[in-house]
Amino acid sequence: MARLTEQEQQEIIRFVEADKPLPEKYRFLLFDDKREVELVWNGKTNEVCNVVLPFQTIEQVDEPRAEKPEDTAAQHDLFSTDSRGRQLKGWTNKLIWGDNKLILSSLKNGPLREEIERQGGLKLIYIDPPFDVGADFSMDIEIGGDTFTKKPNILEEIAYRDTWGKGTDSFISMIYERLSLMRDLLAEDGSIYVHCDWRVTALIRLSLDEIFGKENIRNEIIWTFTGPGSPGMSQFNRKHNTIYWYSKSKDKWIFEDENIRIAHNEKTSGNFKSGLEGSGFRADTYKLPDGKIPESWWEMAIAQRFPVDGIKRVGYPTEKPWALIERILEACSRSGDLVADFFCGGGIVPAVAEKLGRKWIGADLGKFAIHTTRKRLIGVQRQLKGEGKDYRAFEILNLGRYERQHYVGVNANLREEQRQKQLEEKEAAFLDLILRAYRAERTDGFATFHGKRAGRLVAVGPVNMPVSRLFVEQIILEARKKHITKVDILGFEFEMGLFPNVLDEARAKGIDIAPKYIPADVFDKRAVEKHQVVFHDVSFIEVKPHIKDGSVAVELADFSVFYSQDSIANAEATLKEKNSKIVIEKGQIVKVSKDKDGIVTREMLTQSWTDWIDYWSVDFDFENKREIIRTQNVDTGEWEESWTGDYIFENEWQSFRTKKDRKLEMTSVFHECSPGRRKIAVKVVDIFGNDTMTIVEVAVGAKK
Repeated sequence: MARLTEQEQQEIIRFVEADKPLPEKYRFLLFDDKREVELVWNGKTNEVCNVVLPFQTIEQVDEPRAEKPEDTAAQHDLFSTDSRGRQLKGWTNKLIWGDNKLILSSLKNGPLREEIERQGGLKLIYIDPPFDVGADFSMDIEIGGDTFTKKPNILEEIAYRDTWGKGTDSFISMIYERLSLMRDLLAEDGSIYVHCDWRVTALIRLSLDEIFGKENIRNEIIWTFTGPGSPGMSQFNRKHNTIYWYSKSKDKWIFEDENIRIAHNEKTSGNFKSGLEGSGFRADTYKLPDGKIPESWWEMAIAQRFPVDGIKRVGYPTEKPWALIERILEACSRSGDLVADFFCGGGIVPAVAEKLGRKWIGADLGKFAIHTTRKRLIGVQRQLKGEGKDYRAFEILNLGRYERQHYVGVNANLREEQRQKQLEEKEAAFLDLILRAYRAERTDGFATFHGKRAGRLVAVGPVNMPVSRLFVEQIILEARKKHITKVDILGFEFEMGLFPNVLDEARAKGIDIAPKYIPADVFDKRAVEKHQVVFHDVSFIEVKPHIKDGSVAVELADFSVFYSQDSIANAEATLKEKNSKIVIEKGQIVKVSKDKDGIVTREMLTQSWTDWIDYWSVDFDFENKREIIRTQNVDTGEWEESWTGDYIFENEWQSFRTKKDRKLEMTSVFHECSPGRRKIAVKVVDIFGNDTMTIVEVAVGAKK
């Protein structure tokens, strides 16, 4: 620390007494950090999340191989399979739903870290973080011949508000902490590729320099593409993105140049000798390799130019070309290596990784993204199976036992006491808002219940996280203790795989639980005042089992949804002439149109309940595989395994729509089952990516 003059000391005292920030010069006078260049923003901190939450396995997906594993020696060598041809051992790829900061922290500090290290460590991370959030969270859904734009759900809205919606400093805080966690997860010879455009290029470059070290940048890659400009443009057409490649170490990294060489042209083959000067190679003996390493600018057509085939392109917003991802994975990873994408969107990185024989981890905050990736990866499994090639099972995970304080937005710069006070004020205001919209009366004296309405107690889930199993278990516990029999649970989102298990558990204990979705309208003051806010029920599935000669098939008989987005009355009141708008009201998708004379017409786009279904799947023996989580013993520090009381949904048959093929089978294949009683689980995912499950018990006779 530099010695301060008396005048400088007095000046510091005056600023402190006036509770004003010190001038910037004192940062360098008071502290020894002499970095020449530093990225500074409001609220910058070196603290990185170290929370460890257990990963819960919601579903395992594995396209069955041959019925008898011994028939497929290559598959059997890779990992053992059961009699159904499903993978039993070896690495299972992971698709994780949730906030990637908590995912990264739990991977880095939790028990899965050991498993990652056993695979040789994480060799490559590719991320394409959202820099145009509207494109990342709004989805175009095809209904008949029309397209409906699904708005972001509340969790996505809040992620936008708290991360990107507060300006540059909130975006850079978000990406800086996540990049720090990713660096710590990488193997010593690992690399990261970060994809960005003109909006955030400078911010990301400076962040990467700070976190990875500017000496570790391997390339700044320019991906160029062509396309039409907008009418009346007064600037050059923006037709490139930037991809930064950094290695973790300055001494070693993977670069498999033989995989990505391209054909020489006249320029490169004719002038190669001039490039040998000072290289240590003799021009008279040097042999030109087969193909050259590509330059750091890549001209590739954007993904939208290619047909939607469900694997190389699924039509997801912000989707990148298959060839671009393939080049990155082939250059900086080897067969069997573990790679990851923590903003995986429509799942192109996991898909390319699977095709190239890499192991993978994918994560995303959006449920629709997870669902799109699931369908894409099933398509890859089916394709590889048809080609007689190896493929791995993958599991869908989410973070269980969420801790609320990590989600509620509180000013991190406040002192602990002030933060706690702000947290309590925000939660109280949020509860009042929801209860007023639900027309419930506030109650006190309960640990889990917040209000009551029409003889039922009301529990409100947290504002910006899914309602978890733990949350519901605490409700059941208090309901039994205080002899409460009727409960409404209000939530913006519900943990994957939560229902119907916990509802059946509550019913068995004499408690009637009704889960309801909180609509976005609760934040519309006028809608609340006019009592126009509708809390809709979760979806309902009806199935019919068919039993024949020791086998079972499942028919999907009904699927009821109750969503609303906008309203018919509002669309009719606000529509301009010669315009139309698609709205969802009480589970019906309606196109409202107004002609040149102001006459309004309505067209029902959902003709049948089947129009709501995008995907459904069957587990023919639901209670076959227990869900085990690993948590750390607070006394010993050891990792311990425990059963959650739930079972893993083993995806044994599925039918789903793609943009290319809209057909859907409504009855599964017949599946041979051992005699006796068993529970069959059916999962339905709607066109918005929301999942619902039901369980039916059947008695199967012996095969004749």
